[in-house]
Amino acid sequence: MNFRKMYKERLTTAEEAVKLIKSGDNVIFANAVAEPSVLVDAMVANKKNYKDVTISHCVSIGKGEYALPENKEHFNLRCWFAGVSTREAINQGYGDFVPMFLHQIPLNIRKGIIDVDVLMVMVSPPDENGYCSTGVSSDYTMEAARQAKVILVEVNDQMPYVCGDTLIHISEIDKLIETSYQLPEIKCPVIGAVEATIGKHCASLIEDGSTLQIGIGAVPDAVVAQLKDKKNLGIHSEMISSGILDLYKTGAIDGSEKGIDKGKLVGSFIMGNKNLYDFVNHNPDVLLKPADYVNHPMVIAQNTKMVSINACLQVDFLGQVVSDTIGTNQFSGVGGQVDFVRGVAMSLDGLGKAIIAIASTTTLKNGKMISKIVPYIDHGAAVTTSRHDVDYIVTEYGIAEMKGKSLKERARALINIAHPNFRNELTKEYEKRFNI
Repeated sequence: MNFRKMYKERLTTAEEAVKLIKSGDNVIFANAVAEPSVLVDAMVANKKNYKDVTISHCVSIGKGEYALPENKEHFNLRCWFAGVSTREAINQGYGDFVPMFLHQIPLNIRKGIIDVDVLMVMVSPPDENGYCSTGVSSDYTMEAARQAKVILVEVNDQMPYVCGDTLIHISEIDKLIETSYQLPEIKCPVIGAVEATIGKHCASLIEDGSTLQIGIGAVPDAVVAQLKDKKNLGIHSEMISSGILDLYKTGAIDGSEKGIDKGKLVGSFIMGNKNLYDFVNHNPDVLLKPADYVNHPMVIAQNTKMVSINACLQVDFLGQVVSDTIGTNQFSGVGGQVDFVRGVAMSLDGLGKAIIAIASTTTLKNGKMISKIVPYIDHGAAVTTSRHDVDYIVTEYGIAEMKGKSLKERARALINIAHPNFRNELTKEYEKRFNI
């Protein structure tokens, strides 16, 4: 059958499309920018026809109205990452958080541990062969598409067509709607003096020819800003961000020395600004692949001079890293931090470096400044990167290398890069903790 005819047969309104969702269904949203906001809004508007529909996703940057307390009779939140719109539901107990490494989500979908009755995803218009691209999201989205009983699609003519494992044929789609709106953009954060100094410290650990995993935020952007004079850098990163684009344009990134996927900017999803979305559109130098490839430690290990740069919320004297909880409250998720820390440690060339980069302090809502380096992690907090996995901790006050150090040596190294206002207090706790 001609795919254009199939397209017309599947074309409908958002209100009609979401009628394919049934009470008791497990509904998966595509990750981050690929979440189809018009379909999601239509689903929420149709809530009176649902009972116990389970919603699962990783990063969500939508309104998240399905997670409001007044909707808990209609929707069950069961997600793998907590964000602005879902934290309250999780921490108040009417939503659930499921701990899961990102590289394991596609496998768990494949094994049926995560059931996919309905996938909702935003895609590009079809190409000449009838294939739509999931554009900015391959991660777990493509495996969900393979396993879903029903696929509901929002065809947005502003979604870029990205190369790699991103294609869904019109024949695989159950219902589609057409939209045209600009993709959500992530504003470039302000890089202050603290972030700039952290960036310089991190850059000192990165050699020419390194392959990088870089996240999003002020610290990662500050690191990128310090790498413009480096040569032959490569990208193998959970996420491709606008900062990576800026570095690519300087010529520092060419991927020529990567261990795998030479010359390609490899990621599992894309999130940034319009310039980035325009850059990746039909760009053969950009390759999106599922998270069970990009984030798998054994794949990461094949890269040359692999360097991962991630952030956290707290580090204790033992080197335990807390990145996704604040006490007993779920703040975010582990993302790819542990995937890359372990992949770096397994590097076949033995030259990998896993960096946790943080400002030494944070300021609470009441204006009180607290140290991110602490003797003990907060009560109820979950360890993200274990003391056995941790490698480098970087603050604006320097670099603390953890590998091969005893517990006492780690604590001393961390106190040395803590904010000076807290060093005396931390030293007293150190003496108490180690009976000195």
